[in-house]
Amino acid sequence: MKYFWLVLIGFFILSCSKEEGKQMLLDGQVAGLKKGVLYLQHVPDSILITLDSLEIRGDGSFQFAIPLDSPELFYLYLEKDDQNVINDRIPFFGEVGHITINTQWDAFDSKAKIDGSESHRIYTDYKEVMSRFNTEYLSLAQERLASLAQPERIDSLNKRMEQTTLRSYLYTVNFALNNRHSHVAPYLAVSEIPDVQNKFLDTIYNALPDSVLAGTYGKRLKSLIDSRKQADQ
Repeated sequence: MKYFWLVLIGFFILSCSKEEGKQMLLDGQVAGLKKGVLYLQHVPDSILITLDSLEIRGDGSFQFAIPLDSPELFYLYLEKDDQNVINDRIPFFGEVGHITINTQWDAFDSKAKIDGSESHRIYTDYKEVMSRFNTEYLSLAQERLASLAQPERIDSLNKRMEQTTLRSYLYTVNFALNNRHSHVAPYLAVSEIPDVQNKFLDTIYNALPDSVLAGTYGKRLKSLIDSRKQADQ
C-alpha cells in the first residue's frame, strides 16, 4: 500500500512538472523606460487580446509567463506617456521556453533584439525577403500614380505589379514547404496567402508533420481549407 501511494505521488509530481514546462517565459529590458505599461497580446481568432500587462515605474525590466501548447505570433505593446502610438508594438513568434526581448523605449520596435525562439528566427528570415517584395510593389505603385496620363504605361505597370504579387505568393508557398517542420509554415498560409489557390494550401497542409498539424495554425489551416472547399461546392 505504501508503494502504491509513493507511485501515485510521483506520478502527480511528474504531471505537474510537465504542465509547468509548457510555458513561454518572456523577459527583457526596455532601456530608458521610466514609466509605462507593457502588454503581452495575441490574436486567438480575429481580435487582438491582451493576455497580461505590467506597469513599469523606474525600471525597464519585465517578465511574463503564460501557458502555451504550440508556437504562436505574439505582440509586445508599450503604452508610454509620450502621446505617440507609432512603432510601439513588437511582433514576435513565441514558443515554449525562455525568450528574451531587449529594446529601447524611444525605438521600441526597430531596436528590438529577440533571442530564444527558433520560430521567430524563421519568421524573421521570411519577413526580410518579403520586405523586398513590398518595396518593389510600392515603387511600382508610385510609378503608376505618376503615370496616370499615360494609359499604355499604366497597363505595363499593372502587369508588373501583378507579377510581383504572384512572385511573393510563390515565394511564401516555397518558404512554407521548406520550413514545414515549423509552426511558422501554416501561419504564413493562413495569414499571408489565405486567398491563394486551394491546390497550394493543400500542398502545404499535406507536407506538414503531425506535430505541426496539431498546433494552433495547423488547425486554422485545416479550417481554412475546409471552408474554402465548402464555398466552392
